[in-house]
Amino acid sequence: MSAYRTLSSTHSSIRRACLLAATCVLTLAAAPSYADEYDATVKDIQSTMGGVPGFVMQFPKVGLPGAWAEVKAIQLSDKTALPPKVKSLISLAVAAQIPCNYCIWSDTQNAKRAGATDEEIQEAVAVSALTRHWSTIFNGMQVDFDTFRKEMGGQ
Repeated sequence: MSAYRTLSSTHSSIRRACLLAATCVLTLAAAPSYADEYDATVKDIQSTMGGVPGFVMQFPKVGLPGAWAEVKAIQLSDKTALPPKVKSLISLAVAAQIPCNYCIWSDTQNAKRAGATDEEIQEAVAVSALTRHWSTIFNGMQVDFDTFRKEMGGQ
């Protein structure tokens, strides 16, 4: 019996080692070199922004192409449902609530570049403050959501 267990254990070990090796080989063979995609992404950031900010170089290389694609498709695109000025004002309002000083500064600059006035910027931040204020009241007072919806015209 012990010889059988030893042989069976050896076969299991060999089988696991083969599966691991095959997985590694297939992963390396099937996955395109992310270095090429990373380099292309850095070049695109350079072209789009006129430079590559230092924080970009701190981002994990394997994740940068996907992260940049998301930023370009949503935040930077003028071919979305929301115009750039509105997106910048929304982002600023959220950043003010998080709070994120980096985002507040950047989103304010982006909003101004997109044509937002000082009054629009102030109003976006004030609306975010009101939302936070009332959210605190509703949650803190444990207002019943179904009653709230009914009283506010919902069903």
